[in-house]
Amino acid sequence: MSDREHYTPGPASGAQVKKGGAEKDQEKWTLILVRELRHPPEKVWQALTDPPQLREWAPFVTDGSLGTVGTVKLTWVGAPMPLETKVTRADAPTVLEYDDTRWELEPSDGGTRLTLWHNIDRRFIAWGAAGWHIAFDVLDRLLAGQPIGRIDGADAMKFDAWQRLVSEYAKQFGIEAPRWAPKAAQD
Repeated sequence: MSDREHYTPGPASGAQVKKGGAEKDQEKWTLILVRELRHPPEKVWQALTDPPQLREWAPFVTDGSLGTVGTVKLTWVGAPMPLETKVTRADAPTVLEYDDTRWELEPSDGGTRLTLWHNIDRRFIAWGAAGWHIAFDVLDRLLAGQPIGRIDGADAMKFDAWQRLVSEYAKQFGIEAPRWAPKAAQD
């Protein structure tokens, strides 16, 4: 059995949401997810910005580095077309911002406290939290030299723990968990 077959996500933790206000888009909420990683900020930064490393853990691919200010094409898993993405801030190894996503890396007990801010349609905020939770687990294993391969989109939804994570995050956020799944997740 592979490490991937033994992988089970832990309980939902380290997440909160900021709900859209009058001056913000009411349909988008900001997911804030914090994870303690056992790896130094420089190593985590590389994994957040380097296209070959992103392919191993992130729910998207890029045609260039996210480590410098400029434009790259970013394609979310399952999306039909790449999006032109503007990296607006790349202060290695502490802050990375592009489109509706912000990453902060802080040294913490010999590792890194990684904080993600990601604007997500409010109807899918619990799904986003569950998806990033799994992506962070995969990232941590990749950085430890024990890669299990990217788990995203419909693949993530096939995990028995997926619905549990969605429900746990929905409860933490004070919302009702989504009751339907895309056809690919039902197969």
